Amino acid sequence: MKAIIEKSRAEGKAFAPPSKSYAHRLLICGALANGSSIIDGVSESVDMEATLGCIRALGASYTKTGDRVSINGGINKENKKRILNCFESGSTLRFFIPIALLTGDECVLTGSERLMSRGLEVYEEIFERQGISFTREKNQITLNGTLKPDVFNVRGDISSQFISGLLFALPLLDGDSTINITTKLESASYVDITIEALKLFGIEIQKNQSSFFIKGNQKYICSNRRVEGDYSNSAFLDAFNILGGDVDVLGLNEGSIQGDKIYKEYFKLLSSGTPTLDISNCPDLGPVLFALAALKNGATFTGTKRLKIKESDRTEAMKTELNKLGVCLDVQENSVTVHSGACAPNETLFGHNDHRIVMALSIALTLFGGEIDGCEAVSKSYPDFFEVMAKLGIRVEVVK
Repeated sequence: MKAIIEKSRAEGKAFAPPSKSYAHRLLICGALANGSSIIDGVSESVDMEATLGCIRALGASYTKTGDRVSINGGINKENKKRILNCFESGSTLRFFIPIALLTGDECVLTGSERLMSRGLEVYEEIFERQGISFTREKNQITLNGTLKPDVFNVRGDISSQFISGLLFALPLLDGDSTINITTKLESASYVDITIEALKLFGIEIQKNQSSFFIKGNQKYICSNRRVEGDYSNSAFLDAFNILGGDVDVLGLNEGSIQGDKIYKEYFKLLSSGTPTLDISNCPDLGPVLFALAALKNGATFTGTKRLKIKESDRTEAMKTELNKLGVCLDVQENSVTVHSGACAPNETLFGHNDHRIVMALSIALTLFGGEIDGCEAVSKSYPDFFEVMAKLGIRVEVVK
């Protein structure tokens, strides 16, 4: 599908979309609790569909009415093969790999080729030591075995999702475990969100300076919770204000522990100068920050190496598309310098099958007009993004 965007100004009010980070975690906690839980504020995105499908595959059941999900939790052992379709959701895949090992059954996790190509070495090393069969193919991973209490040594500079995945499963094991973080923990706020969600469902994690102690034989307690507004996707709405718009973004928790709330500070710095910004703890902000830097005064970004392992290689994707707007990017192993001087593109932009690339390019095109091919990628996290843009006064048409 193609989005055709005309030069136009955004104005009005928009509600922050619900946080995928919180929704994944609250749904999983509800599924691991024996009994009924209700999670309000769950979006219709493909990533949520993936997590809900995996919950059902492991034995929990749910009904979804609007944005409310009613869960009847409990992971059962059925001595049968389980199929968990993760689509393109990295969070779903990395969270459910340890959880699947609670069943003792053979579990097959499927997904796109791009998803399955993303790094899973952390789990492979752990499972080899524990004697768990981990077979990786083009579009699936097959697991056989049971996770055991242990001391787990995990690097902190690859993805915090491995740590979160273990934190979901380890409290249910028959014995205590420890996770030692062997390098600086990046995206630490995402682990904090996991610990907060676990606490809401009765699970206690002892966090130390560079380790986590997880007491075994704990039980998840049913709970009714609401997903808070998402700072990472709200950044795309607030970006209109940096470009001369007047958009009031509603529904954000000012006291949130989401690491992506730093976008407000970074937007101010991009508006007033040519800053150097560290995005190692907020990599999902990379595309929108790159776009705004190109449209404003330029900037240098550090901590960019993990952008390679997202839905696309986001650094290369933004370099390719911003070049079409006359902007050069200097790319190093762990830094990117974005130069200013964007102009109207003379060719169609491409979304690289990445929701955040599409949304970042959409913001830029409101200044010039243009087209984005592959715009359907927004369905991964923000399916009504273009409808919201239109309600804010942006002249946009989505065509097949």
